[in-house]
Amino acid sequence: MSQSFQTALTHAGQRLSGAGIKEFRREARILLAFVVGLDPLQVSMRLEETLNVEQSAKLEAALRSRVARVPMSHILCYRDFYEHRFIVTPDVLDPRPETEELVARALSAPFENVLDLGTGSGCIILSLLAENSSARGLAVDQSAQALEVARRNAENLRLTDRLRFCRSDWCQELSAEQFDLIVSNPPYIHPAALKGLSPEVHHEPISALTDNIDGLSHYATIAHQAHGFLAPEGRLLFEIGYDQGAAVAQILRKEGYRDIAILEDLDHRPRVVSCQARVEKME
Repeated sequence: MSQSFQTALTHAGQRLSGAGIKEFRREARILLAFVVGLDPLQVSMRLEETLNVEQSAKLEAALRSRVARVPMSHILCYRDFYEHRFIVTPDVLDPRPETEELVARALSAPFENVLDLGTGSGCIILSLLAENSSARGLAVDQSAQALEVARRNAENLRLTDRLRFCRSDWCQELSAEQFDLIVSNPPYIHPAALKGLSPEVHHEPISALTDNIDGLSHYATIAHQAHGFLAPEGRLLFEIGYDQGAAVAQILRKEGYRDIAILEDLDHRPRVVSCQARVEKME
């Protein structure tokens, strides 16, 4: 039996609301737009139109997934991030709006050669390269599946000529090279905090969320390894959890980095720690 867009929206909203999804009206419109191939605004203007059998089945499948709290990005297969649309799969971390602060801070000073450690979907380094047309980069991840997603995103943004890829556990497999910018959004959630997060988080790769130790171990590893790859006067920037600024700053301080700063996002929460390469002592 066919149903109008209006009926489908009402039904979808009820299903999503019953599953505890707060923005159920907005998400219902997005899912309906997705299955009928329209912009969400167009759906609102064509409420009397009807779904065909295939579209109704596709909407039902999408609703079942969302009611099970599968992230919207996994259903739609994309996430909009810093002016671009990125392919997202269950193999990568779902790009968060707060990570845009890391991109913005990285763009606040010139760079020509950028290294992204734990690139995932590639949203950070690709956003940087898209904004800086003269820069080149290296995207690193220990997951071959994540690197494949990042490659696809690079192809879509036509940035493959300026971006290389390397499968590595942080810097371990990298060849001798220096970068004037290193960025990373490492897994920083404390394992004890995972249970308190939204159900959607548990559909993402656990290795992209936590170090299963204390949420800080990856910062220490990267800070130690990055010395060999950061150019003189080069910058290292991390995304951090809202309560990790002091701890990450202390890690960097012990490693000899200088000009360490804890930077806030638009909600005035600590979100990025930046620093510069240590000054090597003269013999």
